[in-house]
Formats: sequence, C-alpha cells, structure tokens
Amino acid sequence: MALSASKIKIELREISLKNRPDSLYAISPKGTVPVLQINKNKIIDESLQIMLWAIKQSNLNWIKKNPQKQIDMIKINDVDFKYWLNRYKYSDRFPEKSISFYKDNCTTILSIYEAILNQEKYLFDSKCQLADIAIFPLIRQCENIDLEWFSNNFPNISRWLEQIKLSNLFLSVMNKYELWDENESELIIRF
Repeated sequence: MALSASKIKIELREISLKNRPDSLYAISPKGTVPVLQINKNKIIDESLQIMLWAIKQSNLNWIKKNPQKQIDMIKINDVDFKYWLNRYKYSDRFPEKSISFYKDNCTTILSIYEAILNQEKYLFDSKCQLADIAIFPLIRQCENIDLEWFSNNFPNISRWLEQIKLSNLFLSVMNKYELWDENESELIIRF
C-alpha cells in the first residue's frame, strides 16, 4: 500500500509461496515476501523497511506525527501480536495451550488499539498514517478468524478496518495477479 500511495512504478512478480522460484532466493536468501529489489546492490526484504523506503521517495506525510511511537507500535504488532495471532489462527498446531488462551493474548493487544480508536479516527491522527497501514494486515487476519466475536468486542477497530478496506488505496492493491513466469515478460505496475 505504501508503494501505491507513493505512486512508485514497480515490476511485480506474483509468486506461489508453496513453489518459490530460485530467483527469489537469489536476491533474498530468507525466501520470504515481500522483497523489493531497488537495484543489483540494494534489496529490501522487510515490509516495514519497504514502507519506510517508499515514504522517503514521496511526499507522504505518514510518519510526521509521533514517528518513534508509530515504529514502536508496529514492532509490537509485528512481534508480539503476530506471535499470538499465529497461535490463535493455527491453534491445532500449538496444543500446549487452548485457543482461548491464544485469543486472550491477542485481545490484550487489540484492547490497546480499541481504546486509541475510541478517541481517534486512526491510530495516530485523523488521517491514515504508517502505523495504520503497517498494522492493518495482521489485524484483518485476526478479524477474519471469527468475524462476529471480533466485531462484538472491537467495534472501534472494526470501524477502522472497514475504513481502510473501503479506501481507494486498499482497493488499488487488491487485484489478483497471475503467477509470475520467468519465461514471460515482466508486469510493470503503477497502482
């Protein structure tokens, strides 16, 4: 979404995570996505770093308000919330604790966002910021596990999610693309 908002033209390579091409490992040994290859010498293979790079390339005002607090919130979301979300979402893979235990740990973090969004339209301002875009995907995953429970317990987050899901920015990046074939020409995108 940051690349789209920044109006950066990219060559998109949609891949299957079950069948990752060797060329992905050639530029990023981690083999994770997303990966942004700026040039032969510069590769960015972390979502937050890609977003920060895109912001630097543009006039986006996504990190002007409380930049360090935004980064701190994103890191908590990417580490702590993601840890509990994965256990809640795939509780059968983590039988050490109950699904309720994992859900309760997600709730602890979600309650912080809920309280903030009771006061603000977005997490740091009346306008969408970096933290909103960075945190949104994992919160959306959590919502999708049990929509009724989520909307009943987190009405402010649900409103916030809906605002982002209905935004032109989100809709601009939600196209389904065919899997990239190394033998065909590239797909150049300016969202």
